[in-house]
Amino acid sequence: MSTYLTILGFNSAIPTVNTSPTSQLLEMEERCFLIDCGEGTQVQLRKAKARFSKINHIFISHLHGDHCFGLPGLIASFRLLGRDIPLHVYGPKGIKKMLETIFTITETHRGFEIIYHELDKDYSEKIYEDNRVEVYTIPLDHRIYCNGYLFKEKTKDRHLNMQEISKYKEIETCDYHNLKAGKDFELSDGYILKNEILTTEPAPPVSYAFCSDTRYLESVIPIIKNVTVLYHESTFLHDLKEMADYTGHTTALEAARIARQAEVEKLILGHFSNRYGDLTVFTDEARTVFPNTFLPKALEVVKI
Repeated sequence: MSTYLTILGFNSAIPTVNTSPTSQLLEMEERCFLIDCGEGTQVQLRKAKARFSKINHIFISHLHGDHCFGLPGLIASFRLLGRDIPLHVYGPKGIKKMLETIFTITETHRGFEIIYHELDKDYSEKIYEDNRVEVYTIPLDHRIYCNGYLFKEKTKDRHLNMQEISKYKEIETCDYHNLKAGKDFELSDGYILKNEILTTEPAPPVSYAFCSDTRYLESVIPIIKNVTVLYHESTFLHDLKEMADYTGHTTALEAARIARQAEVEKLILGHFSNRYGDLTVFTDEARTVFPNTFLPKALEVVKI
């Protein structure tokens, strides 16, 4: 089961004719996670042909409008589409008050429960886990409280080697679970069949780290060490580092330094200031430090 990231929006501040504010849809192990929800996210979801009903967990990095103003409208649409199952919303403390105030004033009635997970810790914590996926916060340094998110597949089951298994009539379908879990099989005469004969290695688990918005912050490096793909904001080029520091953002060069030190496989930049027309200047700068750097494209699907 592959993991895919759909880039719904990646620019900073305000929408433009061709780009939307930050939002991403991560499909990992048959789960659909929405990451940030800037204005126009539900339109982008429709363009991406995403199934709204599969989105059960939404992760908001911080409460600046270009990362969350699309959320009330999306939730209202969920109701109109007949949703009746709970929706989990993760975000900074205050997100419940913000949304519930909007719903109260606008008399938006819901037919489903919203379960709020309000965050206020200054250290990384596990905030979601099931039998296949874990999600951790990545504390960031912005003008207001802000978290990135780390999504990690758990180690997968081993693959059955049916060609080998078929040689032994004693191995039944009910034994497959134990074999996938890595256990050996004992024949009736006491002979032990080693698991590595009956199964093959699973695909290695993948991971995805989302870091937006933040100043250059080396404390994220141990959290995101060796991730498969890193998305890191790069609002400015490095000649505007003072402005980046002042506004709570990172330069393309600094994002590349984080990627290099964390030894990630691939870096995707984003959250570009609208002052830049040609975005290739960002990869030009970042690749001097971390060559495997890429620009996002609206509605692009990235295999992780």
